[in-house]
Amino acid sequence: MPTSTRSTRCACAAMPSNVIAIISATLLIMVTSALSLLIGPTTTAAAAAARHRTILNRDIMIPDPVPQSGIDEAISLMQSGRMYRYNAKDASSSVVSLCEHEIAQYTGHKYCVALNSCGSAIMLMMKCAGLLPGDEVLCNAFTFGAVPSAIEHAGGKAVYVESDSNLVMDITDLEKKLVEYPNCKYCLISHMRGKLTDMDAVKDACDRHSVTLLEDCAHSLGVYWNGQHSGHIGKVAAFSSQSYKMINSGEGGFLVTDDASIAANCAVYAGAYEGLSAKHLTVPGPEIFMDLPTQIPNYSLRMSELAAAVIRPQILTIDERREKYNARYDYITDQLVRRVGQYLSIPVDTPGTIPVHDSLQFNLSHELNHEQVQQFLEECAIHGLKVDLFGAKSNARNFVNWKFAPAGDDPLPMTTEMLKRACDVRLPLMWDDEDFDDLVNVLCESLDAVVYNTGFE
Repeated sequence: MPTSTRSTRCACAAMPSNVIAIISATLLIMVTSALSLLIGPTTTAAAAAARHRTILNRDIMIPDPVPQSGIDEAISLMQSGRMYRYNAKDASSSVVSLCEHEIAQYTGHKYCVALNSCGSAIMLMMKCAGLLPGDEVLCNAFTFGAVPSAIEHAGGKAVYVESDSNLVMDITDLEKKLVEYPNCKYCLISHMRGKLTDMDAVKDACDRHSVTLLEDCAHSLGVYWNGQHSGHIGKVAAFSSQSYKMINSGEGGFLVTDDASIAANCAVYAGAYEGLSAKHLTVPGPEIFMDLPTQIPNYSLRMSELAAAVIRPQILTIDERREKYNARYDYITDQLVRRVGQYLSIPVDTPGTIPVHDSLQFNLSHELNHEQVQQFLEECAIHGLKVDLFGAKSNARNFVNWKFAPAGDDPLPMTTEMLKRACDVRLPLMWDDEDFDDLVNVLCESLDAVVYNTGFE
């Protein structure tokens, strides 16, 4: 053993233990400071976080519960056996008719027809607006696969309009497609995740090209545009009561409009045969129906009394829940921008919109490569948080997966690029505030870990 090493050991052995501890702590601080200077504070924080990672233990897929009054009414209906909407003495005795009236009152529409799904509502609003087999329909390139499915179901052909980094229809590309497809007479716009584009600009463009505007408001119940509830800029709109929407009946939908002819046609298509339209509160009178039940088919797409029963009390709390969702969303996005704003951006609400932020979307930085994006998703999953990438190969919101309604020769470069980095996270109503702290921590710690391990280009 060299003399110097032996001497050092002897000197250390002679020191009191508290002195040795102080020297060790001092050396650790010096080394940590040196590392901080070499690799920067963010990655040093990431290294520390890697030793103390947050883990989420809550179910992110938990839907909003049904209020007790809705449960009680559903049980009463089951006890009576009267679960079919027309097995009621009159319109005022039908739970579905009362629900239609309450939805129409809330959204401000004159007519409302309840259906078994929002997909049915979207399909019927095209047929009721006059869509013929083979007609072209402009729609968002970024939407849920049920939208092009409804176009196909109605006999139309989807033509896709680019969506931008704010996850809304791009107005410039809409103007371009209206010129490129002069025979197209319908535009079906989806307010994905409750995000509205400049609806005045959309309406102006459609009017100049004599195109009928239709609104898919599946995600936008409770969302307002310039002081008016969503769904009024188009001629007809569709709302959803599927489990992950603002009202939850498992499945369900509503067609709303101020057009009497569309409302009458929808009621008959849905299943108001013979004189059953008299058992509705929010459809036009018999002078509009005339002999419609013998002229168009009955597709039997009615909402059941049970679905309406669980929906009705939820309508009363939409505004209250919107405030709670939005307050949480503001807190979460503020934290994300402050802590990891260099790695992501938050989509911007179009001016004039009052949103309902019941979910979180963000775009990962272009400085993160494909492998890092995947590592981020995996890091989140390992620590209990399900983060979906809209551009994933299996995601039903990725237009490349719509083989039944392909984009054809249009590569849709703006949408394609957006989908590669756009992430989606649910914000369950039933979670506690501390759960959202954990959610933020998992997102931030996962991004820090990826950058620490692989670098930031």
